Amino acid sequence: MKNKITTILFDLDGTLIDTNELIITTYLHTLEKYYPSKYQREDVLPFLGPTLHEAFGSINPDLVEEMVLEYRAFNIANHDELVTEFAGVFETVQSLKDKGYKLGIVTTKRHDVTLKGLRLMDLERFFEVVVTYDHVSKTKPDPEPIFKALEQLESSPEETMMVGDNYHDILAGKNAGTVTAGCAWSIKGRDYIAKYEPDYILENMADLLTILGE
Repeated sequence: MKNKITTILFDLDGTLIDTNELIITTYLHTLEKYYPSKYQREDVLPFLGPTLHEAFGSINPDLVEEMVLEYRAFNIANHDELVTEFAGVFETVQSLKDKGYKLGIVTTKRHDVTLKGLRLMDLERFFEVVVTYDHVSKTKPDPEPIFKALEQLESSPEETMMVGDNYHDILAGKNAGTVTAGCAWSIKGRDYIAKYEPDYILENMADLLTILGE
């Protein structure tokens, strides 16, 4: 690694917290209401990552707002029951914080739901900056959310690593000029994240400590 990494930005869903089951269940619930018996589990996997408006807009642009409201209501109601933790995340993030790294979240989720997830897993205290859907005009893979986080952290892209489980995390990092790390535990599989050529692939979040020489 050419530059010393001082700053690490994380995606939230599927990276720090396991919201996969919640998201899939919520999409299936919402789509079942509008298109009974049409969508199966594998049909909604491509929707993990993009914003709700992008996902529902690809199905029916006229019903986007209505479907987003339905999605959010169900998602919030079932959030704490269906969200779980990934092995190694809490300990790794705590260790990075203790070692003085600047930590931030960059997600396409809304701010209120992001905080709900962070608090549920007791992760909120480790992050100085949280940039969400509400804070930007363009979401990942556009670099805007990363630049916004770095501005608040007073860090440069060269000293930053973007960690995520989805293509738009890796592309956002590349577009912003950061080092990138993909999560092999992406619900779409290791090969999926590998094809976007992140600088590193993490088999477990603890791999970050090894990569950073900690």
